[in-house]
Amino acid sequence: MDDGLASSGAAPAAVPSCEAAPLPAERVVGRMPSLKETGFAGGWLYWLEQRPAEGGRTTLLRRPARQPDVAATELTPGRWNLRSRVHAYGGGSWCWGAGLVVFVDDGDRCLWALDPQQPGCPRRLTPPGERAFADGLIDAPRQRWIGVMEAEDRDQLVSVPLAGGEPQPLHQPADFCGYAALSPDGRQLAWISWQQPHMPWERSQLWLGELQEDGSLRDCRCLAGAGAQALSLFQPLWIGPEELVVADDSSGWWNLRRLRTCSGQWQCLLPLEAEFAMPQWVYGMRTTAWDGERLVAVACRQGRWQLGEVSLDPQRVGTAAAWRPLAQPFDDLACLSAAEGTLACVASSPVSVSGLLQLELASGQWRHTPVSDLPLPAAAISQPEPLWFAGHGGAPTHAWYYPPIGGANADSPLLVKGHSGPTGMARRGLQLAIQFWTSRGWGVVDVNYGGSTGFGRAYRERLQGLWGVADVADCAAAAEALVAAGRASPERVAIEGGSAGGFTALAALCFTHTFRAAACRYAVSDPAALAQHDHRFEARYLDGLIGPWPEAAERYEARSPLAHVERISAPVIFFQGLDDTVVPPEQTERMAAALEARGIPVEVHRFAGEGHGFRAGAVQVRVLEASEAFFRRHFQLAPP
Repeated sequence: MDDGLASSGAAPAAVPSCEAAPLPAERVVGRMPSLKETGFAGGWLYWLEQRPAEGGRTTLLRRPARQPDVAATELTPGRWNLRSRVHAYGGGSWCWGAGLVVFVDDGDRCLWALDPQQPGCPRRLTPPGERAFADGLIDAPRQRWIGVMEAEDRDQLVSVPLAGGEPQPLHQPADFCGYAALSPDGRQLAWISWQQPHMPWERSQLWLGELQEDGSLRDCRCLAGAGAQALSLFQPLWIGPEELVVADDSSGWWNLRRLRTCSGQWQCLLPLEAEFAMPQWVYGMRTTAWDGERLVAVACRQGRWQLGEVSLDPQRVGTAAAWRPLAQPFDDLACLSAAEGTLACVASSPVSVSGLLQLELASGQWRHTPVSDLPLPAAAISQPEPLWFAGHGGAPTHAWYYPPIGGANADSPLLVKGHSGPTGMARRGLQLAIQFWTSRGWGVVDVNYGGSTGFGRAYRERLQGLWGVADVADCAAAAEALVAAGRASPERVAIEGGSAGGFTALAALCFTHTFRAAACRYAVSDPAALAQHDHRFEARYLDGLIGPWPEAAERYEARSPLAHVERISAPVIFFQGLDDTVVPPEQTERMAAALEARGIPVEVHRFAGEGHGFRAGAVQVRVLEASEAFFRRHFQLAPP
C-alpha cells in the first residue's frame, strides 16, 4: 500500500501494473475489502473492514489517529463477524466509549464488549434471544449502551449495562427509530423515527427526550417532521450542550439546519442545491461530523461528492459563503468522522481505489491509504463521462458513461446498469467491476434514473407511483442516446441490476425493445408477491412506488415481469442467494421457470449461505464471470 503523505493539492499516484487487458474477475472482486463506519475515539481511528476473501466477514481495526503510517491492528480476529441484522440491512454494528468497544456479532446476534488492549477477547453483554441490535452509542456516565433493538416486529430504544444484562426499554416509537445522538452533557437524547407506510427518506421526524438521574427517558417530544409537509431528516449531531445540527429537505434539498433546543429556534446553516444526506437503508451512515470546534460535511452536487467545512460565523451562516471546500482529489466520499482537528472518511475517485482518507483541518494535508494496489495501469482506466439525456416524460436525467478502452463505435456492446434501492445512486468512485467490462470492449452506462438520490427531493420523487415505468424509460433512453450518438450497437445492448435494479432490468425486457439480454441478481419479478410477503422494513414501501395493496392490484399486475413473461424474448441469467429474506428465492425460481417454459434461454445460479447482496469473494467472481460469458455467447462476441 502507498501510505505516503501528500499535500492537499496533489493527485493520488496510480500504482503501475504489468497486468494486460482484459482485467481478470479475480482481480476485480473477491479480494478487495470494503471499508465502512469510521470513528475516532481515545486518540485512535477505528473502522470496519469487510473481507470477501473471508466469506464476507467484517472485522474492526484501528490505528493511532495522528500516525496514519502506523500499521493497523485488528481487534476482532478469527471467528468474530461484526454485522447487524436489524431491518435485514443492518449497519451501525459497533461503537466506542468508557474505554470499551461494543459490537454486534453475527454469530449469536448479541452485544459484546471488548477492551481494545486485549484484541480478540470480548465478553458477551446480552443473553441470546430472538432479537437484533444496532446503531448504538455509549452513555459513559451511566455505564451503558443505548441503541436500537428489533424484536417481535417492533423497534425500541433500549439500554444495556456495560457490565452485561437484559436490555432495558427507554422509548417505544410508533414503528421505526434510530440515529440516536447523546448531548455532550449527557442530559438530552435526540433520534429519528418514521412510520409506515413511509420510508425514512420520504417522511420522518426528529425527536428529543430528557435523560433523568435514574437513566430513564422523559418528556419525549417531536421537534420536526410532524406537520403536513412531507419532510425527511438525517443524522442529528450535537455541536454543543443545546445545539443540534440535522439535515432536512424542507427546501427540496437535504440541507443543514441548526436547532437551539433551549429555545426551539431553527436556523438554516447553508442553503445549497446539494445533498448533505443519503437514504437511510442502513445504520451507521454519517455525512456530517463535529471535531469539537468545527463542523465538517460531505455534500453531493450533480452526482459528485465534495468535502468541506461549514462555517458557524454569524456573518456567513445562512449563505453559500458558509461552505468552504477542503481541497483533495476524491469525489466519492462516505462514513465521515472527525476529532481534534482531523477528519477521516472512506474515499475514492474515478482513478483511485477506495481507502481511508485522513485530512488535517489546520494544514490541509491529507493522506489516503487504499485498501489495495491499483490492479491496472492508469491509462487502462475508463473514466466516467456525465451523460444528460431526456428521460421519462422528457425530464433531464443523469448517468455516468464509461467508454470501452480503445474507444466506442457503432458496433460496440453496451451494458446498462440499474442501481438498487431504487433510491440508490450511480457514484463516480473507481468500480473495478465496471473496468472489467470496459477492458473487454464494452461501454457501460450507470444510470441515475428518476428516483435516484443526489439530485434533490423532486428528482427522488419522480418514481412515486411509477416504479417499473420511469426507471425503465430512463434506462432505455440512456441506451438509445448512446446508440444514436454512434457509441453502441443497437443489437448488443444488455442490462443488469440487483434487487430493485433487477426488477428494472426484467421490466425493461418486458416493456421496451431496447435490450437484448439481462443479468439479474436477487431480482424482484413479482411486486405483488413482495407487497404481500415483504419483510418489515419495506412492508409498505411499494405503497409509494406502485400503490397500496390490494387497492392497486391492477397496477401491480400491469408492472409485473412475471405476469407479462410472454413479452420477453431476450435471454436472462439469474443469481440468487438461498438465504435471502428480502427477495425470497421463490421469486427467481418462478420467473426462471416461466421463461424456460417459453423456450427463452435462461441460466440460474444459486448460492447457499448468501442473502440479499453477495458477500463471499468466490461468489462475486462467479457472478461477474458467468454474466460476461452469458452475454458474450448470446451476442456472438469473440473471447476477449
